[in-house]
Amino acid sequence: MDRAERTVQAPPERVWALVSDITRAGEWSPEATGGRWRGDATGPALGAKFTGGNRHGRIRWSTHCRVTECEPHHRFTFVVSESKTAWGWVLEPAGDGATTVTAWREKTGTAALPVRLLQRSGVLGKDREGMMREGLERSLDRVKAIVED
Repeated sequence: MDRAERTVQAPPERVWALVSDITRAGEWSPEATGGRWRGDATGPALGAKFTGGNRHGRIRWSTHCRVTECEPHHRFTFVVSESKTAWGWVLEPAGDGATTVTAWREKTGTAALPVRLLQRSGVLGKDREGMMREGLERSLDRVKAIVED
């Protein structure tokens, strides 16, 4: 599991409103461009599905995701079906209106063969795993800047 953590000067409710709104993912993620709720889903809820948009340079692709944890103001997790990767946020009050924010990712299975081939090709970066770990750090820096503004 890869994880990164920051303490931000904002209450958990404000951080939750940002990180659980998949339509805004492009504001903080180095690769995600945002998402669109699918079916009857209109916002974060356990079992809700969404299509995520992504880009790396000129390459763009979509993913199919399902929310697997949704505890308002505390935990938000979704699994990407193509890569078999869970991405999540954990929010903990840190006193004086601050929040400790943890962003994490973890493999939940073996990615589909086309995904594995694409990742190994180097088209999405030569050190894909390192880029994903660095992306957690960058995402947290951006979340911090947004919620503290």
